Amino acid sequence: MKEPFESQIPEFEFLSYEVRERVAVVTIRRPQALNALNQDLLFELAAVTDVITQDPEVRVAVFTGEGRAFVAGADISQIADIQDAFAGREFALLGQTVFNEIAALPVPTIAAINGFALGGGLELALACDLRVASTKAKLGLPEVSLGIIPGFGGTQRLLRLLGRGRALDLIFTGRHVPAEEALQLGLVNRVGEEALELALELARSILKNGPVALALAKEAVTRGEGLELDEALEVEADLFGFAVTTQDMKEGTRAFLEKRAPEFKGE
Repeated sequence: MKEPFESQIPEFEFLSYEVRERVAVVTIRRPQALNALNQDLLFELAAVTDVITQDPEVRVAVFTGEGRAFVAGADISQIADIQDAFAGREFALLGQTVFNEIAALPVPTIAAINGFALGGGLELALACDLRVASTKAKLGLPEVSLGIIPGFGGTQRLLRLLGRGRALDLIFTGRHVPAEEALQLGLVNRVGEEALELALELARSILKNGPVALALAKEAVTRGEGLELDEALEVEADLFGFAVTTQDMKEGTRAFLEKRAPEFKGE
């Protein structure tokens, strides 16, 4: 007899993992350090991406933090112990690799920013597809105030999201941006009283749609982002061609013509 998937989930020290109606909720649980990212926590985040990918129930993934912070940054005590450029580069590459794995997840991902999302915390949020924030959230990349620069992808993902001028404003000043300003900048997609509930509401609206189509749409945007428009349109056409061969497409169009809600199976 095949063992249930739940029994295959590893024990986490700094994370919790649960699935709520096809939504994986990953909660970072190091509240005494405002959920700061140390090396062990980064390894656990890498492991949980494998869990999300393999879990047959998951259609959307939400990342959030326990307590007053989403993630207040990388663990400064570990950064302070770095002695040379090689070790610094390796630490940055570790964070980049983990966040690249989150960015590459085949399902839509949402960062539920419940408090401070600073430094590595904002970089984690930027690796997600969408970001929602509580009204109490503060976001920023304050690394220059420590004599370093963002190293877990912040300079590049922020540039691509906000453009050069706005990205450099936040990076050069290191300031903490309140939720409403983050919404105006396009740094977050939605703001509400409770970040996790806002994320789950957004997830439920996503879940109504075809899971294969969602994965293909994410792939089209991701692959097309760095291409010239004509090349990106070729990618889109190829993926559209694949989409029309799926059972989800047949179900979706049939349901529309029959004036009923579709029952997608991810096939």
